[in-house]
Amino acid sequence: FRFKDSLAEDLQSADLVISHAGAGSCLETLEKGKPLIVVINDKLMDNHQLELAKQLHRDGHVLYCDCSTLVETLQSMDLSALKPFPPGQPEKFASFLDRVLGLQ
Repeated sequence: FRFKDSLAEDLQSADLVISHAGAGSCLETLEKGKPLIVVINDKLMDNHQLELAKQLHRDGHVLYCDCSTLVETLQSMDLSALKPFPPGQPEKFASFLDRVLGLQ
């Protein structure tokens, strides 16, 4: 599908997610605890998707590839090697902003 209001139901029932490397897609999938293969689009300006995919891979949370290596990645993947993504802590960020802005 091209667009859907919410992927929550699809993510909940998924055993594996293959997605582009958009930050929202990656984080939503990882927050649901689903294994993720990120397929980068190397034609994007500044190749920011590659940067995110590489960092998430270095941290052990995702596998990544491009379209030309997706089949190879699927054939050789070891999903048991992926580490769970730590839960977000928005209260720490809010506290940091309060301190920086002098609101505390």
